[in-house]
Amino acid sequence: MMSRSYTNLLDLASGNFPLMGQRKRLPRVMTVPGVISELDDDQANSVTSDVPSSIVQDRVIIVANQLPVKAKRRPDNKGWSFSWDEDSLLLQLKDGLPDDMEVLYVGSLRVDVDSNEQDDVSQVLLDRFKCVPAFLPQDILSKFYHGFCKQQLWPLFHYMLPFSANHGGRFDRSLWEAYVSANKIFSQRVIEVLNPEDDYVWIHDYHLMVLPTFLRRRFNRLRMGFFLHSPFPSSEIYRTLPVREEILKALLNSDLIGFHTFDYARHFLSCCSRMLGLEYQSKRGYIGLEYYGRTVGIKIMPVGVHMGQIESVLRFADKEWRVGELKQQFEGKTVLLGVDDMDIFKGVNLKLLAMEQMLTQHPKWQGRAVLVQIANPARGSGRDLEVIQAEIQASCKRINENFGQPGYEPIVFIDRPVSLSEKAAFYTIAECVVVTAVRDGMNLIPYEYIVSRQGVSGSESGSESSGPKKSMLVVSEFIGCSPSLSGAIRVNPWNVEATAEAMNEAISMADAEKQLRHEKHYRYVSTHDVAYWSKSFFQDMERSCKDHFRRWCWGIGLSFGFRVVALDPNFRKLSIDSIVSAYSRAKNRAILLDYDGTVMPQTSINKTPSEDVILILNTLCSDPRNTVFVVSGREGIA
Repeated sequence: MMSRSYTNLLDLASGNFPLMGQRKRLPRVMTVPGVISELDDDQANSVTSDVPSSIVQDRVIIVANQLPVKAKRRPDNKGWSFSWDEDSLLLQLKDGLPDDMEVLYVGSLRVDVDSNEQDDVSQVLLDRFKCVPAFLPQDILSKFYHGFCKQQLWPLFHYMLPFSANHGGRFDRSLWEAYVSANKIFSQRVIEVLNPEDDYVWIHDYHLMVLPTFLRRRFNRLRMGFFLHSPFPSSEIYRTLPVREEILKALLNSDLIGFHTFDYARHFLSCCSRMLGLEYQSKRGYIGLEYYGRTVGIKIMPVGVHMGQIESVLRFADKEWRVGELKQQFEGKTVLLGVDDMDIFKGVNLKLLAMEQMLTQHPKWQGRAVLVQIANPARGSGRDLEVIQAEIQASCKRINENFGQPGYEPIVFIDRPVSLSEKAAFYTIAECVVVTAVRDGMNLIPYEYIVSRQGVSGSESGSESSGPKKSMLVVSEFIGCSPSLSGAIRVNPWNVEATAEAMNEAISMADAEKQLRHEKHYRYVSTHDVAYWSKSFFQDMERSCKDHFRRWCWGIGLSFGFRVVALDPNFRKLSIDSIVSAYSRAKNRAILLDYDGTVMPQTSINKTPSEDVILILNTLCSDPRNTVFVVSGREGIA
C-alpha cells in the first residue's frame, strides 16, 4: 500500500493542493481511559477529532522525563499521596508564562506504580495536578534511562568517549531501541490530551530528543519547542555517535531549539552543517535554520533561579537551620563552600586538591580556612563513579591528617541530601563559593549563593545584614553560568595550581572589591530569573510558530527521515505550457545547464556526455536567439 506521506508528495509534485477547511478539534482532556492508536509509520497526516474544544485560549503542554510531583505510599499501604516538588524547574517556569495560560505536564513518576493502580493514579494526577503520567515498563525504563541516557548520551554530551568497554558505555543498539520506545510512549500520552490547534508543546532535555518526530508525524502544524539543559558537544565529539543524524533530524522537527550558552548552540549548528549540509542565517538578532521550507529557530538563553523561593527560604533559614550556630561553629574561620552532585564531571576531587595546594603555598590559611563540601547523592552508578568517590574520600582523609589541628579540620565533607534551607544557611556564612566542574550544562549554585548573600529585608539570614553585601566566586570556565558571571574568577579546573591561587585571591580580596562584584552579579541574577527565561523562550516560540496555519505543509519521509515540507500559500507549480509559450516568444534566451545533475547524472562514473545529449546541446546552440552556458566546478571542462 502506498504510504500517506508519499501520496502527499505526489500531490505536491502535481500541484494539487487540498483546501484549508474548518479544522476539527480534540477534547482538552481525556478523563476516562481510552484506546490510543499506535503511531503508524505510514500515517503522516494530522489527527483530529469530532469533539469540539470547550476552551479557546492557548495552553502549553510541558513534557519532561519526570513530573514535578513527589509520590509516596500512604502509611496504610493503600494508595498513594502526591505533592508538588517545589524545587522542580518545570513547576517554577510557570511564573514566566501568561497568567491566563493553562499548563499541563506530561512525564514519568520517580516511583514504580503497579499496573492495576495506574488508571487511578492517572486520574488523581490529572484532576489535582494537571499531570499526565507516562508509565514505562521496567525493561524499557532500565535501558532507556540507566542505559542510553546515562551510559551513552550523558557521558558523550560531557565530552567522555567510550575508548574501552570499561571506560564509558559502548554503543548498544538495544539501548537505542529502548530510548526510541520510551519516547514513543511519551508521545502517546501527549497525543491523548493534545489539541494541535490551540496547544503549545515544550519538551525538555536529552531524555526526549526524538519525541519531536513522533509528534510532528501526527500534527504537521503543531507548535513545538525543545530546550536542552545539558551541554551540546562539539561536532568532533558528537559525530562519534552512531545515531547522530537520527537525533539531529528529530530535533529539527521542533520549531524552536533552546540552549543555555552560545557555545552549545554553535556546536549544534556546526553539527547540522557538517552532517546534514544545513546552514544557518541570522536576521535581526534571531538565528534560524532553513529546513525544507521551515525556519527552525535557535534560542540562546541561560536559565535562572526562582527568586521568590530562595527569598522565602531565607526568611526562615535563621530559625530553621540556626544560622547563628553555624557562625559560632566556624567563628574566626574563612569558609569556602562547594555544593555539587556526586558526579564524575563535577570536579570535586580537583577542588580538594586545589585546597590542599592553597594550604601548602599559603601557610597563613592553615588553621583559618575551611572548605565545606556538600555532596548531593549520586543519581547514577558505575565503576567510574566508584573510583571518583574513593579518590574524594582519600583526599579528605589525607588533607585533614596533614593540616588538621585540635578543633580544626580544613575539609568538612557532608555526604547526604541537603535541603535548600540548609544550603541557604551555609551560603550565608560562606566567604566564597567554588565550582570546579569539568563540564556542566548550567549549574545554578553560584546564582543561589549570590541571592543568599544578598539576603532579604527583615531577615537575619543575609550576610552582614547591617552592612554592605559582598560575595566571591571561583568558577570553572566549562560550566554554562560562567559567561554570565563577569565578576567571578574563572579557572581551568584541571590546572590545580591556578585554581589554588584563584581561591587565595578570592578570600584575600578587599571588601570593597567583593562588594562591587557582588552588586554586579546580583543585578543580573535578580533580573534574569527562571520567570524571565521561560517568558523569553515562550515569546520566541510564539514568533517561530506564527506562520504555521498560513502555509501549506506536507509530511514526507519514513522513520527518523520524516520531515515537514512547508510552502508559502502563493507558491504555484510551473506550467510546462507556460514555459513553452514564453520560450517561443522570446527574442533572446540565456540557458544555463549544470554539468553534474543536468547534463550528466551525479552518480555516473563516466562523465562523458552521450551522443543524445550532444545532439540536444548542438540543437540549442544552432538557434541564434540562444546563448547556452554549461556550468561546472570540474577542472578541464572546455
